[in-house]
Amino acid sequence: MPIFEYVCGECGEKFEKLVRAASAPCEVVCPKCGSKKVEKAFSLFGVSGGRSGTASVGGGVSCAPTGG
Repeated sequence: MPIFEYVCGECGEKFEKLVRAASAPCEVVCPKCGSKKVEKAFSLFGVSGGRSGTASVGGGVSCAPTGG
């Protein structure tokens, strides 16, 4: 079940929605203002790049605790 990111066209709220089936019609409303003027946002999840200042998978970034 994919999670899509949305942006409200009325209030600018950014939120995520779990979509059960891609083929099933799903009405998305903003959880902040209730508007139906929402658009799918471009998600950077899983995208890696060579630009400085961005972390990429396997690029030396660790989730393990540090120190002792």
